Amino acid sequence: MEYITWFAPILPGKTEAWEAFAAEMAGARREDHERSRRRIGLHREVASLMSTPQGDFVALYHEADDLARMFREFAGSQDPHDVWFRDNMVEFHGLTPEMLQGPPPARLVLDYNEETWARQGVGRGEGRSESRGGATSSDTE
Repeated sequence: MEYITWFAPILPGKTEAWEAFAAEMAGARREDHERSRRRIGLHREVASLMSTPQGDFVALYHEADDLARMFREFAGSQDPHDVWFRDNMVEFHGLTPEMLQGPPPARLVLDYNEETWARQGVGRGEGRSESRGGATSSDTE
């Protein structure tokens, strides 16, 4: 299992509309969203609103068997829900499908887990793997 955290800016003046978009995914579009995520191989998705002096951001956590494949599947999907979702990514974040064609958009630098660190030993770098040019973490349990 691979997982990654990353963030995307919420463009100025778009935070309320972004929150309505998130509520729609958890409400009226819940079944479509779940079907989409299962189809592209995404096991977990967490989005948190983060307000900073530099503006608002969405902090994201994604978990999949193959993150690079999941991002590519999503970026190229013609499923109506995925098209709607990507249109909103452009509107709220300025992110285009082309930006998701490559490696995951972040690089893992630290992954503390009490159980695995105790078993592996701190500082040995075990439990991490490189995935198609982007560092992600693979669950080695």
